[in-house]
Amino acid sequence: MSKQKKAKRVRQPNLPSSILVNVAAGQGAVSEAPAVPVERKSAATVFDYTYVKKDLARIGVLAGSFIAVLIILSFFINR
Repeated sequence: MSKQKKAKRVRQPNLPSSILVNVAAGQGAVSEAPAVPVERKSAATVFDYTYVKKDLARIGVLAGSFIAVLIILSFFINR
């Protein structure tokens, strides 16, 4: 992008929407009534963590084999 296009972008502040509405209406940044949280209904989220179990098993096997190799090597180094 050119510098001119970057300068023309409108930046939006990272503020809750209730404050932005109040500022746009000319009421100031602080509203007298507390903002009501919006309830969002979503489908039941189901997480699949089967890959985590496989990864942990692989890490355990690798760690165990490295420790076994180190123990075996320690016998040769001490001689």
